[in-house]
Amino acid sequence: MRFALSLPVAGFVANLVGFSSSVALIFQAANSMTGANAQLTSSWLFALCIGSGLSTLILSFYYRQPILTAWSTPGAALLISSLQGVTPALATGAFLFSALLVSLCGVTGLFARLMHKIPTALASAMLAGVLVRFGMKVFEQMPLQPVLIISMLLVYLLAKRFYPRYAILFVLVVGSAVAWQQGLLQANTQPLTFVSPIFTSPSFDLATLLGVGLPLFIVTMASQNLPGIAVMRANGYQAPVSASLNVTGIINLLLAPFGCYAINLAAITAAICMGPEAHEDSTQRYKAAAFAGVGYLIAGVFGASIVTLFAILPSALIMGVAGIALFGTIGASLHAALHDEHQREAALLTFLVTASGLSLWGIGSAFWGLVVGVLVMMCYRKR
Repeated sequence: MRFALSLPVAGFVANLVGFSSSVALIFQAANSMTGANAQLTSSWLFALCIGSGLSTLILSFYYRQPILTAWSTPGAALLISSLQGVTPALATGAFLFSALLVSLCGVTGLFARLMHKIPTALASAMLAGVLVRFGMKVFEQMPLQPVLIISMLLVYLLAKRFYPRYAILFVLVVGSAVAWQQGLLQANTQPLTFVSPIFTSPSFDLATLLGVGLPLFIVTMASQNLPGIAVMRANGYQAPVSASLNVTGIINLLLAPFGCYAINLAAITAAICMGPEAHEDSTQRYKAAAFAGVGYLIAGVFGASIVTLFAILPSALIMGVAGIALFGTIGASLHAALHDEHQREAALLTFLVTASGLSLWGIGSAFWGLVVGVLVMMCYRKR
């Protein structure tokens, strides 16, 4: 089969969205520790990128499915507050504890059995709720950068009509050209430098394990792995749940001393690699995830300096490309969620709660949307 340029484009867009949405949180989380410095922060980014790249390549090539992994964005937000006054050694111990719990979920198969009981309609509704906010951001950016966003939307519509496989590529190229013409691209003169990862010997403290490690595990499973599996199911892939947890858990254990706090299945960036825009043949889309995995490895080698390259592009362009790339997945998810009238109300409530951004006890709206949907479905079934 011929090589499709849409595959590396989808992988690059996934990298772009992943970095732009969470790198600042990683820096804040690392700097909140006692004794943190720039070298330690770069080591964190190195470990997270290498862990994400390796696990993505292993899972995608072995299962021939677009299985994209990433670091936990809600986990980084949690660490900003919970690592206050915590030393790097104690933090490393908490990361190892969280990774061990994830691995145990994979070995025992408990999480996989739970996921198999969730109806496809609810999983699709949860996915649509997670992604719809990115679709809406396209139009939220329109009053701020009307020429840029309108030109990207027009190019997308024309490309979908005549060259659907390369629609996102055209959007990215035209959007970058318009951003350059309007002077929105930021100059960057910082040279690329290699990272020197720092090994931190772990130290274990019960209070830190329960106050940092356990919440990190819960947030990673409920707010990241759960939607990640839903993304695969909604796009027609049989997610290897236990194997994914084993791979991410083991890699997390190995890289935790270098700052890898949590590796999990991706949801939003994975959806970019699973849609028809990545490739018209669903059996070839794993290559898009593989390209994203290679991108993470490159970013990990060059560390924090690679972030400055992504900072060149304006946020309106990044949000626009990401949202437009997810249009097809959002529509397909809504259709799968609402087409069965017997499950429609439960799926609708799952979608609304997830899209609301509700957060309780540090756990994101994807988990609570699924809880509400299951409760509604159980209520109707009992009646």
